[in-house]
Amino acid sequence: MITLLYFAWVRERIGLPKETVETTATTVKELVEELRARDERYAVAFSDLASLRVAIDQDLVDFDAPLTGAKEVAFFPPMTGG
Repeated sequence: MITLLYFAWVRERIGLPKETVETTATTVKELVEELRARDERYAVAFSDLASLRVAIDQDLVDFDAPLTGAKEVAFFPPMTGG
């Protein structure tokens, strides 16, 4: 089981701040593909991976990062300073 966290417009599009899922995915990218296949809300939220950042257990990673041992995956838009 992995806890998924959604922030900012990702949360707004999916309609949930977090959820717990069972997955057979071995990478973040595979997890995203599983989520996209769930329904239109996920497909829209994950339609442009270039506009998203991801963290596994609070460490920033790329979408090809392995999920081995992951307890939490967070999705959020890039942050801007100012």
